[in-house]
Amino acid sequence: MEVEQKQGDLVQQFVLLATSARGRAAVELITHATSHPQLFAFSELLASPHIAELKGTEHSASLDLLRLFAHGTWTDYKNNAQMLPRLDPPQELKLKQLTVMTLAETAKVLPYDLLMQQLDISNVRELEDLLINDCMYSGIVRGKLDQRRRCFEVQFAAGRDLRPGQLDNMIATLANWLNSSDNLLLTIQEKIKWADSMSEQVRRHKKEVEDKAEEMRKSIKAEMELRGQQDVYSDAGAIMDFVDEDRSRPKRR
Repeated sequence: MEVEQKQGDLVQQFVLLATSARGRAAVELITHATSHPQLFAFSELLASPHIAELKGTEHSASLDLLRLFAHGTWTDYKNNAQMLPRLDPPQELKLKQLTVMTLAETAKVLPYDLLMQQLDISNVRELEDLLINDCMYSGIVRGKLDQRRRCFEVQFAAGRDLRPGQLDNMIATLANWLNSSDNLLLTIQEKIKWADSMSEQVRRHKKEVEDKAEEMRKSIKAEMELRGQQDVYSDAGAIMDFVDEDRSRPKRR
């Protein structure tokens, strides 16, 4: 968040300076912007009217260089170096930092061999110094150096300027994500409805079982009470039979 805040302040300063810079002054402003150790965003300066006026003039190469710093990499510069102004050491470092940002946007694990190839670095020590001192300390990337696996594990990378057409791709990607999210939400809602219906069925079934159990208890209780009364009547009849039998027997003297 701190990096983005600094970028915003610096960009506004350069855009303000560009409002009064034309011709050679605009070229010097581009050189200053591409050499600044804390500036990594150039799209707003690139869109400034006085900077855009350099197209088709004797200074158009400086405009192309600014465009390269906005969207390109160190490899892009090497492939077009004959048509672009020569870079001074701060500009070379800046373009290599921007190249690391681009690579970190596309992969979370960057092999040392890939980084050394893309940055024109011949040994691991120089590469690790660049990643630690010029990239992580500046806040444009965060990560961990794995010397055993010879790779850089990316944890965070600041975003670069959007390339032409990249915004449309991002919108399409977000639209696809939104569509997938809507479908997932619909599926979840259907699952919730199904779970609610199953819960209602379980509740009704439980109520039916409880009602049947209650009816059975009442039936058993009524049957037990009825049997109890019959047993009482049976015992009383047996007693009367015994008495009658006893009365009919002859008495001994």
